[in-house]
Amino acid sequence: MSERAENKMGTMPVKKLIIMMSLPMMISMLVQALYNVVDSIFVSQIDEGALTAVTLAFPMQTLMISIGSGTGVGINALLSRSLGEKRFDRSDAAANNGILLTFLSFIAFLFIGLFGARPFIMTQTSDPLIAEYGSTYLGIVSCLSFGIFFQMTFERLLQSTGRSFYSMISQATGAIINIIFDPILIFGLLGFPKMGVAGAAYATVLGQVVASILGLIMNLKFNSDISISLKKILHPEASVIKEIYMVGVPSILMMSIGSVMTYMMNRILTIFSSTATAVFGAYFKLQSFFFMPVFGLNNGVIPVLAYNYGARKKDRIHETLKFSIALAVSIMLVGTIIFETIPDKLLGFFNASPEMLAIGIPALRIMGIIFPFAGASISMGSIFQAFSESIYSLIISVARQLVVLIPAAWLLSLTGIVSNVWWAFPIAESVSFTLSLFFFRRLLGKVGSQLEQDL
Repeated sequence: MSERAENKMGTMPVKKLIIMMSLPMMISMLVQALYNVVDSIFVSQIDEGALTAVTLAFPMQTLMISIGSGTGVGINALLSRSLGEKRFDRSDAAANNGILLTFLSFIAFLFIGLFGARPFIMTQTSDPLIAEYGSTYLGIVSCLSFGIFFQMTFERLLQSTGRSFYSMISQATGAIINIIFDPILIFGLLGFPKMGVAGAAYATVLGQVVASILGLIMNLKFNSDISISLKKILHPEASVIKEIYMVGVPSILMMSIGSVMTYMMNRILTIFSSTATAVFGAYFKLQSFFFMPVFGLNNGVIPVLAYNYGARKKDRIHETLKFSIALAVSIMLVGTIIFETIPDKLLGFFNASPEMLAIGIPALRIMGIIFPFAGASISMGSIFQAFSESIYSLIISVARQLVVLIPAAWLLSLTGIVSNVWWAFPIAESVSFTLSLFFFRRLLGKVGSQLEQDL
């Protein structure tokens, strides 16, 4: 095999590199957040029950995203590190085995959509209309989930090799198609039938399928750092799959905990009213405007860290971490200011009733205060994923969402005052930030020692 040139992740000035790598993903994730919000805005125009139903489907969607994204993290880490080490056969194997794992993930959710959608929704509500809305929506997005799984994988392959611009095109195109077709399919515009909640699901799936096709085309045409072939995909390598999941499984579990958390929070809030559950759903859509860009930043930083770790460039690692953490905190601070000053305007997008405003305004203000700490924790977590120590992220996520958040929310719900429940989020985030800082310093010292010994 001919020798390949040094990748830009090891040579370009760090701040410029991070901006170039992350900005396309941050923009695409902003568009992603926009379509999530627009999706819920249109659904809420049907009635509040439809918004509640989509919120009840959200935990299973989160699980779907967790498996796809977590597998992508494993692919990303192995592929970028292999490129840094000049092991090009290993980087190709990471890409092709990752595509196979993506297909198997879709098959699992196809069966969930066929047989598990209605039972899952029924565990969270006894309202027949909400149950019908929710099972319809969840069944469609699960049975046709091949779009989202392949979209995430193909975008990760582009990100892993420093081609974030193409990843942005794929994701943004899918989101824009979703936004365009949401009102058309929900309300029956331009000659299409009026499909209601099912229309929102089909619009989502359509955007994902188009994005996945674009992602495949751009990998085949523009991604010269990897070679994708059907022959390699159909011949899995156990050692490569093991290495992908060594990083990916902790990441999957970490993100899946979010699915458990949202499910349990839905159960707790339903005790008060379906409106409280709708507020929780609206919050999750709104906060994505600030969390998603930070995750986009993280996705750009991880391959930079992994590459320079493989290339043994300590100074570039330190500069990457300092700049990315400062940027993440700044983004989340803007979110805090907006949530504290105009929560009523934000909820107004969802056709909020007086009851929804009464519950939602204090909810947004309470949960918004922790955004800067969350941004710092997310950014510090990039080092765990890049250096194949995702177990630290898993520990932090378990502590935050299961050990602290849900028990605190349940205990606070016993007061009978729904606004008290929201304080569980600042309490849990304080624990998350403390643990993140501890593990971050520990791993950074360990990596520094290793690199000094290698020099």
